[in-house]
Amino acid sequence: MKAEQREWLIRTLKVRFEQNMHRHAGAVWVDVHGRLQGSPDKLKSLLEMERTGGEPDVIGTPDDGGACLFCDCAAESPQGRRSLCYDAEALASRKENKPENNVIDTAAAMGVSLLTEAQYRRLQEFGEFDTKTSSWVATPPDIRKLGGALFGDRRYGKVFVYHNGAQSYYAARGFRGSVSV
Repeated sequence: MKAEQREWLIRTLKVRFEQNMHRHAGAVWVDVHGRLQGSPDKLKSLLEMERTGGEPDVIGTPDDGGACLFCDCAAESPQGRRSLCYDAEALASRKENKPENNVIDTAAAMGVSLLTEAQYRRLQEFGEFDTKTSSWVATPPDIRKLGGALFGDRRYGKVFVYHNGAQSYYAARGFRGSVSV
C-alpha cells in the first residue's frame, strides 16, 4: 500500500470513529491508531472494505488483548460486494446466469471474515443496517451441506436471519465483513 493511500485510509477511519462513538464506547482512537500502524496486512483488508463500500468502523470494546473489531458499517450491504452467490460449490452448480464470484472467495481475497449470525445481530445493536438490502452471513456446515445459506436483514423494526439456496444471488444482497486489528 502506498503511503498516501495509508494516510488517506487512516484519516477516513479516524473521522468515522470520531463521528460514531456510540459504536465503540470505551475504545480510544490513539490505541486503535497504534494497532493500525502495526498491522499493514489488516490495513490492506480495511482498504478493500472501504473501496467496496463497506465503511468499516470499530464496533464494541477492545478485547482483553486490546484488539478491536472493524466491521462494515455502511447503512446497506456494501455496493461493491453484491450479486454474489454463497461459495464456490454454489457457483459451480449454476449452469447459466452465473454471478461474477462468490462470497466466501471474495471475503478470503479481501482478508476479511464473513460476519456470523451473532456478529450480524450485534452490529444491528449499533444502528439500523440492511433496511433495503440483505447480507449473507456465515452459514453452519449442516445447513450448507443441505444446499442452503443464511442471510440477514432488518425489516419492520426487527432483525431477521433467514435462508436461501446458496446458489442464489440478488442485486440487493451482498455481504459484510470484519477484521480484528
